[in-house]
Amino acid sequence: MYGLEYPWLLALLPLPLLVYWLLPAYKEEQDSLRLTFFHYISAKLGLIPEPGAVVLRTNWLQKILAPICWALIILALARPQFIEPPIQKIEPGRDLMLALDISQSMETPDFRTPDGKRMRRVDAVKQVVSKFIGKRKNDRIGLIVFGQAAYPVTPFTLDHDACLKILSQTDAGMAGPQTMIGDAIGLAIKEFQKSETKQRVMILLTDGNDTGSRMPPRKAAEIASQNGITIQVVGLGDPRATGEDKVDYAALNDIAKATGGQVFHGENGVELQKAYDTLDKITPQNFKTLSYQPKRELFMIPLGAAVVLLTSYHLLMMVVSLVMRLFSHRGRESTEDVTSDIFKVHV
Repeated sequence: MYGLEYPWLLALLPLPLLVYWLLPAYKEEQDSLRLTFFHYISAKLGLIPEPGAVVLRTNWLQKILAPICWALIILALARPQFIEPPIQKIEPGRDLMLALDISQSMETPDFRTPDGKRMRRVDAVKQVVSKFIGKRKNDRIGLIVFGQAAYPVTPFTLDHDACLKILSQTDAGMAGPQTMIGDAIGLAIKEFQKSETKQRVMILLTDGNDTGSRMPPRKAAEIASQNGITIQVVGLGDPRATGEDKVDYAALNDIAKATGGQVFHGENGVELQKAYDTLDKITPQNFKTLSYQPKRELFMIPLGAAVVLLTSYHLLMMVVSLVMRLFSHRGRESTEDVTSDIFKVHV
């Protein structure tokens, strides 16, 4: 589709006619010498003087080119453009941080596959989280792993294939034997400081209790809430277990409630999948679509046409002038030759 950026400039098209009709003719005063016998001299020389002002003569080509070039220049000033079809761009409306516990306890093979085989907790988690990431096409996803310390693995990105590749290479025990939940939340808060989205969600997955974070998990959750971060918690393991294997769901519930989130029980593979299916529903994909239309400037076409027409006209006039001068010179030479021959005959 073609259009003009400044169509109101087309109102200038009749401007030369208005100037011609409304403004008085241009007059120029020049110094001159008055001769009382001017008519006698002009008659002897065979000249017929023009009375009044001198009128500038124009040829028919100028009268045609002048309005055409003026129209082309005004059209160029109006900025003609070719407007291309609109392009839509989808931007993420939410940043989602996954914090995965890869402490030594994640080696426990207490999950079972559909065919009854035992599976380590970390392997079951990686399977479910991979499916979850695959569904979040329009969310920027970041990944944190924690154990004895918390480590940022991937920043917020739409390159989910990179997240999945790094997740597949992650294994239990890589971050140490302990579980620093508070440090993981603190690191997530730091990562979210780089985010410009209003909706910020952290999914914390752990199978144990905090074992000595520098910042207590409850305090870290309160700071996360102040930064607009909602923490959804997924607990792994049997809640009926005792000793070090027992998951402190009360502490996990405090973390989630402090930020307006929920706690989900992932006691086995089926329950873990249900937990992530529920998370997928309560954190729906939210994105905004930006639409814009690329524009290609075309002002150089009428402007170039005007320049070409004016240049061609002046070149043509120059050639015509040279030809006329050449014929005039030859005519004078032939006249002088005839006069010379007549003079010789009379002599």
